[in-house]
Amino acid sequence: MLLDIGTFRARDCQGLTRRAFVQAGLAGLPAAGLAGSTAMAAGGRARSVLVVWLGGGPSHLDLFDPKPDAPADFRGPFATIPTRTPGVRYTELLPRLAARSDRYSLIRSNVNFDGGHREAGSLALTGVTTAAKEYPPSFGAILARTRPSRELPPFLSLARGPIGDGVGPVQGQGGNLWGRGYDPFMLSCSEEGKAEIPDLRVLEGLHPLRLAHRRSLVAQLNQAGKTVEQAPYGAWGRLQERALALVASPEGRRAFDLSQESERTREAYGFSSFGQSCLLGRRLVEAGVPYVQVNWSQFVEVLYPFSDYGWDTHADNFGLLADWHGPLLDRVLAVLLDDLQERGLLESTLLLCMGEFGRTPRINRIGSRDHWHQCYFSLWAGGGVRPGRVIGSSDARGEFPATPPVTPAMVGATMLELAGMNSQARAELRVVPNGEVIHELL
Repeated sequence: MLLDIGTFRARDCQGLTRRAFVQAGLAGLPAAGLAGSTAMAAGGRARSVLVVWLGGGPSHLDLFDPKPDAPADFRGPFATIPTRTPGVRYTELLPRLAARSDRYSLIRSNVNFDGGHREAGSLALTGVTTAAKEYPPSFGAILARTRPSRELPPFLSLARGPIGDGVGPVQGQGGNLWGRGYDPFMLSCSEEGKAEIPDLRVLEGLHPLRLAHRRSLVAQLNQAGKTVEQAPYGAWGRLQERALALVASPEGRRAFDLSQESERTREAYGFSSFGQSCLLGRRLVEAGVPYVQVNWSQFVEVLYPFSDYGWDTHADNFGLLADWHGPLLDRVLAVLLDDLQERGLLESTLLLCMGEFGRTPRINRIGSRDHWHQCYFSLWAGGGVRPGRVIGSSDARGEFPATPPVTPAMVGATMLELAGMNSQARAELRVVPNGEVIHELL
């Protein structure tokens, strides 16, 4: 079993029985699930949403929107290659995705309204188009409320902790105005494919073999909660509830256990944190989790020598793209598309790959690229998306959309529409109020 909860290792053998956990949960916790859920509108194709978040801002010109005829200080060093979509070219860094362009659609005219990672990330994940002191719920939180999961948390985010930059976390990534009860449940996955629940490190020292008795379990969990000064007791209660459900549920244990995958499948995704996280993301949507966000990295900065550094490539943009980012994204995303399709999951799973913005079309003074929120890309597949399309275009230098821009609110409205939440349902919950559906995708 490849699930670690701090040093609290969960096993589905003798040790601590499911009954002991369930009894403890019944004794000290409310029933599983989130209150206040709203029924989804009928007709949604996407049972689950799987977001691959490229935090930091991937360069659109060096990946999916090359400009080979632009001046030298714009176009970059990479050659272009044809795709399966007639007349559409990518850079040479994406041969596998180019060969599969008929399986997904690409938007080349996304825009954001802020150039800072945390602010732009909040806008991209909530659909809010102006800065706010308190953000409305993120798209994941909306689905967590409207489509609760019986055995697993309805909103899972795969990273070593809340995503953000060196200053702080992205404020809009959770429940926000709806409260922490709708925040994502954090789960990380190592290069070896071992899943770990970062929030449960507060259970350090509690071992299931010593806690088989219901009263002992409840007492020790409550005492642990009271001694964690930085965690509000109410939040601790929710953490208990989710922890018990995860450890007690056979479905949860199976979903997190990558050792059940064949070695061939695990090798296909590759032994990087990103690769194994995408494999885990596939297992989670297969288990019926409504919203899974696989984060390329917890932080956007390039942090050597870690293998999951983000896309904030102010320095050595082209070297990093050539040696690491481009090949890894091309390999893992192509395998994920194949895997979802071969397992019959692509039709019922909306796959969305994007970051908070792109990078400057003009190369900077040190031969790299900086933040650019005026134009970037997103990739959409499955869940009712019509494949093989390129929606929107940028101008000759990749600086601005040459067609009507696609805003964060439009991304959110389209995602929720495909998940079965129509405009009336969104209006009732007062979410993404100004978002228009991207009809070219449907």
